[in-house]
Amino acid sequence: MRLLLVEDDADLRAMLARSLRAADFLVDEAEEGETGLHLAETGNHAAIILDLGLPRLDGLSLLEALRAGGSSTPVLILTARDRWRDRVIGLRAGADDYLGKPFATEELHARVEALIRRSAGGSAALEIGALEIDLAARAVQREGIPVRLSPNEYRALSYLAINRGRIVSKSELGEHIYDEDIDREPNVIEVTIARLRKKIGAEAIETKRGHGYRIA
Repeated sequence: MRLLLVEDDADLRAMLARSLRAADFLVDEAEEGETGLHLAETGNHAAIILDLGLPRLDGLSLLEALRAGGSSTPVLILTARDRWRDRVIGLRAGADDYLGKPFATEELHARVEALIRRSAGGSAALEIGALEIDLAARAVQREGIPVRLSPNEYRALSYLAINRGRIVSKSELGEHIYDEDIDREPNVIEVTIARLRKKIGAEAIETKRGHGYRIA
């Protein structure tokens, strides 16, 4: 799934981006607030990691603008401002979670994963027909038998599962599967879905021709 990381410290941003990509997330990066707001408003992210002390547009202003525009994307504030008053201000501005610096990357990963699960209804395990998708363990079973998926196949399935009940367009799905634009071509996505159907059952993913895909 695709995350947005807005952090002005270049070394910290690079370290976080590496660790999140190693955990199989796709990561968009911004080093200042105006770019961060633009990416947040125009992109499709499962969650946003947001520093407060940003140049050009501070993190709180970015968050307030995002919520005023109607965005419900989960936001985790990551900042050195860790007094209780700062946490209250951040949460009331629309943040979903708050983590002070310094921090352990494992805790950051766990909090981001929890935010994504919460947006999916709060459960770490999603049961859809014969499928069980464990978002915490990144594991899939069909009728109790483990299913081995490639990273791209898992990203596609987990994103469709989290958004079950609605049609996901090919372009939106591509943003959460592939890092590079060249890999988001419709025929590449169709190949990924075809391979996924062979492993989990053709009936599990419904095609809405001209619109996209939906978990059946």
